[in-house]
Amino acid sequence: MNVAVLSGGVGGARFVQGLLDTVDPSGVTVIANVGDDLDVFGLHVSPDVDTLLYTLGGVADEDRGWGRAGETWAALDVARGLGADAWFQLGDKDLGLHLARAQALERGEPLSAITERFARALGIPARILTATDDRLRTWIQVEGGELPFQEWFVRERHEPEVLGVRFEGAEAATPSPGVLDALSDADLIAIAPSNPFVSIGPILAVEQIRAVIAERNVPAVAVSPLIGGRAVKGPADRMLKRLKGGTGPFQVTQCYEGLIDALVYDESDGEVELDVRPLVTRTLMSDAAGRRRVAETALEAAAALR
Repeated sequence: MNVAVLSGGVGGARFVQGLLDTVDPSGVTVIANVGDDLDVFGLHVSPDVDTLLYTLGGVADEDRGWGRAGETWAALDVARGLGADAWFQLGDKDLGLHLARAQALERGEPLSAITERFARALGIPARILTATDDRLRTWIQVEGGELPFQEWFVRERHEPEVLGVRFEGAEAATPSPGVLDALSDADLIAIAPSNPFVSIGPILAVEQIRAVIAERNVPAVAVSPLIGGRAVKGPADRMLKRLKGGTGPFQVTQCYEGLIDALVYDESDGEVELDVRPLVTRTLMSDAAGRRRVAETALEAAAALR
């Protein structure tokens, strides 16, 4: 079975883990968000891509929820001591990946090819593709102006209320090699339980990707990132309330209007009337059994919709 997954970071990575435990991993292609990307100390950092690499490669720091396990911070401490504005944390092991990526980018290697090579080096059996190799950046509209995504999310601790989201470069962005083929060849298109606005939104902002999903002839299933109307992690619930008027399954479907046939959501959200097929289960993915349960529910939905 071929599954194409649109994914952000932590929640998406856990959902993909469940898929890899449930179907043949060679049939799974992850299309990753790059709207969060930024330059730190002259290095290209792809936070969602790196979270997917670390999690699926078995080297993620599960307790902290980001970065690599067994991380040290000597380089960052030295930088701070020399007066660097080190608000974005990069550990020593993490820096190793960014240095390798910077060297490859300098040679002219596209981000998508670098990502695939890193995935193979980490022993990841699924294919990980960046949504685009073009520059695509998420900007957050707040009172008084705009902030680059990571400055809002990390530096400001996502405290300023979001008035809107803009994707710089989306108009000119084209899908990375392999993305459209993965979507066209898929038996299931899945949208992982990631923030609809800032994790999935940048992927769908690439016009050709959105168009292929809108014109699909296979089931498309999204997994809600909320449990009982609350985000497991991050500001998705606040953003849904502000931008869509609520934090229920219905508001999640409104983010994907015309793009999905079913929504998997948590049993704590109760029975809700939706314009797509509702699939209710326990969606907390705190262990392998939970991850498999959510993946299996999405796969069962696809089978029922064929």
